[in-house]
Amino acid sequence: MKVKIKRLDKSIPLPIYQTKGSVGFDISAREDTIVPPKSVGIIPGNIIVETPPGYMLLLALRSSTPRKKGLHKPHGIGVIDNDYRGEKDEIGIQVFNSTDSEVKVEKGERIGQGIFVKVDKFEWDEVEQMGESRGGFGSTG
Repeated sequence: MKVKIKRLDKSIPLPIYQTKGSVGFDISAREDTIVPPKSVGIIPGNIIVETPPGYMLLLALRSSTPRKKGLHKPHGIGVIDNDYRGEKDEIGIQVFNSTDSEVKVEKGERIGQGIFVKVDKFEWDEVEQMGESRGGFGSTG
């Protein structure tokens, strides 16, 4: 499947899947970005993506980012809806700097990854009572 993509800075390569088995493509920083200690920052990802209908684009950090940089996703993941695709809709990687020092992300550095996920929409069937409980929060094993 082909997906429309626009790079804002053409000196930074298009995102690629690093291996044949990769499910996520790497997203690189468009510019040097400083994230102050104990703060949330947004790293511009240099791309606008036209996510196909029936899909969402899930954003995550690269697995090495927390260890190498001390940066974490403040909410775990990012969700890009398929209508976030306009000329001003650059993908941004939101991060939390958990360190006591500022962290610099350099232009062109691979900081996040994107994963296309097929999604469906559902209708609600409101009921007055649900079935029996299977246990408490996190208690299945």
